[in-house]
Amino acid sequence: MIVFDLKCSTGHRFEAWFRSSNAYEEQQAVGLVECPHCGSNEVSKALMAPNVASKGNQKSEVASVAAKAGDPKLQEVVEEAQKVLAKLKNHVEANCDYVGDKFADEARKIHYGEAEERGIYGESTLQEAKELLEEGVEVMPLPGLGRKDA
Repeated sequence: MIVFDLKCSTGHRFEAWFRSSNAYEEQQAVGLVECPHCGSNEVSKALMAPNVASKGNQKSEVASVAAKAGDPKLQEVVEEAQKVLAKLKNHVEANCDYVGDKFADEARKIHYGEAEERGIYGESTLQEAKELLEEGVEVMPLPGLGRKDA
């Protein structure tokens, strides 16, 4: 399962769960994705904040600071960073296998040649990530890729 921050043509923001990124695209293309506030089916993905710890429908701390500072150049940089992170997220989802909370186990299997070498993404605890790095397994946290479990 995957959760997306969405917005409708009238500006309402909301979250919705989908089986996969492709499932969202298919449903959106035929008008099945609908705003729960106004019923509009003119819906698109909203930029997701790169702060993994925050709720997906809230601004990141950096975006909030930029907005409060009233610095349009800083806000521009934050918005550009969010676009880049969204592209990264979309690339990973389109080209890698989602393994959920089995990430650490599957990464080890790939590292030790017990599973097919391929790109994967999923969730792990901070402790699991540290252990993987200590074992020489190359892992990297990806902002905005959390909250995949149903």
